[in-house]
Amino acid sequence: MISIKTSNEIKTMRRGGRILAVTLKELSNIAKPGMKLSKIDKIAHDLITKSGGQPSFLNYNGYPGSMCASINDEVVHGLPRETKLRDGDIFSIDCGVYFEGYHTDSAITIPIGKIGKDAINLISITRNALYKGIDIIRPGIYLGDVSAAIQREVESAGMGVVKDLVGHGIGKELHEEPQIPNFGKRGTGIILREGMTLAIEPMVTLGRPEIKVGKDNWTIFTVDGSLSAHFEHTICVTKEGSEILTK
Repeated sequence: MISIKTSNEIKTMRRGGRILAVTLKELSNIAKPGMKLSKIDKIAHDLITKSGGQPSFLNYNGYPGSMCASINDEVVHGLPRETKLRDGDIFSIDCGVYFEGYHTDSAITIPIGKIGKDAINLISITRNALYKGIDIIRPGIYLGDVSAAIQREVESAGMGVVKDLVGHGIGKELHEEPQIPNFGKRGTGIILREGMTLAIEPMVTLGRPEIKVGKDNWTIFTVDGSLSAHFEHTICVTKEGSEILTK
């Protein structure tokens, strides 16, 4: 069942989304070569809790961190371990905030030091794909229209759309209906309605789109070792279109 949020519920999610946006901005500013992922995770935890929220990911299905920290060929769910960031890495930070009974979820991919042209293009195309999907959202369109817009942006650049992982509805639960693939056909799927809150999150690779789970049973890698990027916003469907709640 898809939850339709009231204006008061959306107001609460907007406040939580603001905490999350500020947290990600701060993390992107402090992530430098030589920093341990575990230290960045501790900073994320402190930023969220000092702002009145709770980390959505911490202990979710046993997850041990306040954020997901994924480097290079790690697509998502990288553990905030003792590994240090290195010059030339691309670093994906996926984080959630639980605030006054509601979750928001957002992700960014950032360069660490100087990165190559292919990595720059990957980050740019993945970010663009997120906004291509968001830009067409409004009541009355099909969810498949959003998925198709994301897929078209990625594949027209010769990159791979990860098909085994999806975006999702969000609100009182971190993961709600509907599932939101990053590929699809226009005119298919559910029809969007005002008050829906959705986490849109393209995951893109420079190579093959297939993925594999690492030995830690959390980290998800590209199957061919190619670089991967990830961007995400929580949005609500409004009367006129959409609003980004994690901006």
